[in-house]
Amino acid sequence: MRGVARSGVVGAVVLLVPLGACAVKTPAPTSSPAGSTTTVEPAPETTATPAPAPAPDPEPSDEADRTTEPPEPEPALEDEAAELVKDLTLEEKAGQVVVAAHLGTTPPVGLVTDHHLGGIIVMDPDLTTDQLAGLNAAMTEAGETTGRAWPVFLGVDQEGGLVERAKGDLTRFPTFMSLGAADDPDLTRRAAAASGAELRGAGFTAVFAPTADVTMGPSDPTIGSRSPGGDPELVAEHATAAGLGYLDAGILPVVKHFPGHGSVPADSHVQLPVQTRTLEELRDSDLVPFEAAVEADLPAVMVGHIQVAALESQLPSSLEPEVVEGLLRGDLGFDGLVVTDALNMAAVSNAYGPGQASVAALQAGADVLLMPSDPLAARDAIVAAVGDGTLAQERLDEAVVRQVTALLEAQEQGTAEPLEPGGAANLAREVSQAAVTLVQGECGGPLVDGGVVPLGDRLAVQRFERAAERAGLPLGTGTTVELLRPGQGPYGAQVSVALETPYLLAASGAPRKVALYGDTPGAMDALVAVLTGDAPAPGQLPVEVDGLERAGC
Repeated sequence: MRGVARSGVVGAVVLLVPLGACAVKTPAPTSSPAGSTTTVEPAPETTATPAPAPAPDPEPSDEADRTTEPPEPEPALEDEAAELVKDLTLEEKAGQVVVAAHLGTTPPVGLVTDHHLGGIIVMDPDLTTDQLAGLNAAMTEAGETTGRAWPVFLGVDQEGGLVERAKGDLTRFPTFMSLGAADDPDLTRRAAAASGAELRGAGFTAVFAPTADVTMGPSDPTIGSRSPGGDPELVAEHATAAGLGYLDAGILPVVKHFPGHGSVPADSHVQLPVQTRTLEELRDSDLVPFEAAVEADLPAVMVGHIQVAALESQLPSSLEPEVVEGLLRGDLGFDGLVVTDALNMAAVSNAYGPGQASVAALQAGADVLLMPSDPLAARDAIVAAVGDGTLAQERLDEAVVRQVTALLEAQEQGTAEPLEPGGAANLAREVSQAAVTLVQGECGGPLVDGGVVPLGDRLAVQRFERAAERAGLPLGTGTTVELLRPGQGPYGAQVSVALETPYLLAASGAPRKVALYGDTPGAMDALVAVLTGDAPAPGQLPVEVDGLERAGC
């Protein structure tokens, strides 16, 4: 067992039907949800601007063991939030629980000033650092202009690796699986604090990370290297450490995707996945990291769009009271902020319109409605549902207070100063250096003879060549090194390197095999150092891979 104490959550699911929801627990499907120019379908990104020269990395300011829990919020914080929002109108409260997607450089200030939406999630990966900061500054000012005495919800998907929406000059971190391979919770916490400090410096108030999904291996089409690994205890330890690190930076972490997306064979961006495990199996695997997050008092959890067959429900988890109020709040005892996964994803939008899904999510116990395809239609549907008694006013009030409490809590718990863009570059390299894993070939000493000939896709080869040039490693002759992503190669090289998940190494015939878990500048520097024998490969595989010589040196 790794270092996470488990509480042994057992017992039957507690079904708590939300107030006012009795007549409409199951929304009727619709085949044509309303569209909107704000619709953005999330898609993984794999390119980024290399980080500039690094500055010192932030560390939590206290001397306590960084794996301990953060201080609990002041008992009066929830009362303060309730006092701040008590005079909001029904329309303003309905807007407050909606967080809209945004693309482009023009700040959508009207969403805050005219419609009182809670905020936005930035989805444009092409914005410069200055554009990101300007966008967030304008939205923050819009909130202040309307008299909002709490932070605007300014969120971003920034997990590291494949999922990083904020780019520009911000430090690129490798995949979260890197931290599972390094298996150093202190490093995980420092990395999250540094990434969060850069995001906070750019004006963000929330980050949709860490991923607490336990990946089931090559048949997991969605999570993969976004997870720390395949061991529930390992994932629990590092997801919790990362969440605490983000709080160190004063940014709200949203742990995702409850009740676990790493063990379903379908992608909820495309269709509704069905979780076939029993509740007992879920408690022993997928729910373990979320249980740890609750025990560590992390303030927010994202609920995914996954049908849980054991509950005999046809609904996505995000719309199912037995998941939100039963498993998450009842069984695990979570009393913080519940955020839906993006409501424009096909798992929901194929069957429910934006207003219908938003009302159903609130009825199920969610507090923040992320990315409905038409955010204003969602707000109007909430107003109408309260007006006709379909949704209880108390349920909406509760959701608003939870959101404001969580935003204030994160702001108060921050101890690290905001970082300039690129300020965590040294730490990003440290993560990759601790993660790189040699699963075949002699441990210690160089893996290449003289120069190298890199093989692979153009982007990976370019990044490797830059790292080789920085280290003075000759290019064009010598040992062949294949740089592989899922679905690529092998090319018959002498050294095989997996850039994301390590599963494809099993099919390679190379005598030397390396798992790198990233293609960032820091990851490529770490790889070159191992190839030349200037650094060891200390990582261990955080997932099971058949056919390899060993799990690491």
